[in-house]
Amino acid sequence: GWGGSPEANWFPWLKSELEKVSIETEVLAMPNTDNPQMSEWIDFMKQSIGLPNEEIFLVGHSLGCIAILRYLESLAKEERIGGIVLAAGFSRSINIPELENFFESPLDYEKVKKSVRQVIAINSDNDYYVDTYVRDFEIREDGSVRFPPLDKSKIYHLKRFNDQYHNEAVIGKIGVVGKKWADRLALSFNYSYFYK
Repeated sequence: GWGGSPEANWFPWLKSELEKVSIETEVLAMPNTDNPQMSEWIDFMKQSIGLPNEEIFLVGHSLGCIAILRYLESLAKEERIGGIVLAAGFSRSINIPELENFFESPLDYEKVKKSVRQVIAINSDNDYYVDTYVRDFEIREDGSVRFPPLDKSKIYHLKRFNDQYHNEAVIGKIGVVGKKWADRLALSFNYSYFYK
């Protein structure tokens, strides 16, 4: 994502978990993340991914989601990948000037849907940057996703239920190393403060 790196967020954890079950995983170091350029990112993804096939699954976070959608949009008609997981993503401008080049043309959703077999989108109802919209969809027996014709009466903006609350926490742990008895002794301090 914007300003991100392969060591950021939950990327190292996900890579580790997938590799534990023998899934070959690579976390791409996207170019120029502080001033991302769509064409540069798509070219980099094409070079890194190589020939698209249905054994390829992509996971994107934040700006990485629209980058994946733009990558899918750029594939040739006969090219298709196995699936995508989009976390905290957006497919419309979120009015951040550095990211506007990803939204200069409308996304071709029909082309995107034909370029991928499975889609999973994960969003939060309290994301301060990304508005989340819900659209009905159907999961077929083969695991693929079908979106019925767009009916604007079936799109709802998720209500954020906890924007007015804040939480601050301090957690401290003290331990002893190099002593047999230290395995049985732990001292910790937790302090949490909730306010409006």
